[in-house]
Amino acid sequence: MNFALILFLLTLATGAIWVADYFWLRKKRPADAKDPWWVEYGASFFPVILAVFLLRSFLAEPFKIPSGSMVPTLLAGDFILVNKYTFGIRLPVINKKVIDMNTPQRGDVMVFRYPENPSLDYIKRVVGLPGDKISYNNKRLSINGEELPLRKIEDYVDNRLISTPRFIEKLGMVEHEILIESDAPPFVTQITQFPFRNNCHYNTSGVVCEVPPGHYFMMGDNRDNSQDSRVWGFVPEENIVGRAFFIWFNFSNLKRIGSFK
Repeated sequence: MNFALILFLLTLATGAIWVADYFWLRKKRPADAKDPWWVEYGASFFPVILAVFLLRSFLAEPFKIPSGSMVPTLLAGDFILVNKYTFGIRLPVINKKVIDMNTPQRGDVMVFRYPENPSLDYIKRVVGLPGDKISYNNKRLSINGEELPLRKIEDYVDNRLISTPRFIEKLGMVEHEILIESDAPPFVTQITQFPFRNNCHYNTSGVVCEVPPGHYFMMGDNRDNSQDSRVWGFVPEENIVGRAFFIWFNFSNLKRIGSFK
């Protein structure tokens, strides 16, 4: 469901009712006549719908995390806010950038339209920028030939009491936690035939990719349980939605509120 399109159409419909009533319809009604129900509801809802549409399109948009691919940073069930303007102002619905601002940086947690089905929104961490050479071999990440620092910390224990090795990885200026399962295979499976597929070379220990211009390489923090750029390829710049920055609710764990930035 394209909620942005639905909200846009509602804004147009209620706005048309408000304009028609303000300039024409109310002048034709007797002074003591009651507004028709469709005018009363349409005109009264228009300011509210317009405000929601503008806030959601240009400032911040709420999302719900659907899976565990970003554990331990984000958990399934987290409700997050996404900054819609930090990577440039885009027209709603068509997602066309009209004002250029910042560009994604390594370490940013970014929401984007899934390249294989743009009606779906995905969230991953930015690992590779345009022109970068990304290597993920034997579960170690290297960028442009430089292996990223990795520091072991206490294991992550989920709500099923399953323990997974947890590490601190430094990606650009960002230190963040990742999970790496010691018994999971290092090679990539279920690889699709994505655009610029020839930029990636797979082997039994992992993958090496060169990020094409105007594209980004994305990975989940739950490295062995994430379908990401290793599988379906690069994210084009026009698919960017915004940068995730805040957890505003989690029904099963109120302590999660505000725990991510």
